[in-house]
Amino acid sequence: MQREHYLVKGLANENMKTQVRNALEDLDGVNKVCIDAARGSIEVIYKNPATTDEIRNAIERTGNIIES
Repeated sequence: MQREHYLVKGLANENMKTQVRNALEDLDGVNKVCIDAARGSIEVIYKNPATTDEIRNAIERTGNIIES
């Protein structure tokens, strides 16, 4: 298992949080998604075939901006 942590702008409400969670959980290989909207952080636990590029793209497709 691998773990990625992202600081994200745009997690303004529960709807955005749900959209991000659904987009990430739809990726094959993603095991767990933890989102803290107050801090703007997303942690993703995953294994192959999921990749960091796919994870980043899923977050950005929901209208959020990855800061780091």
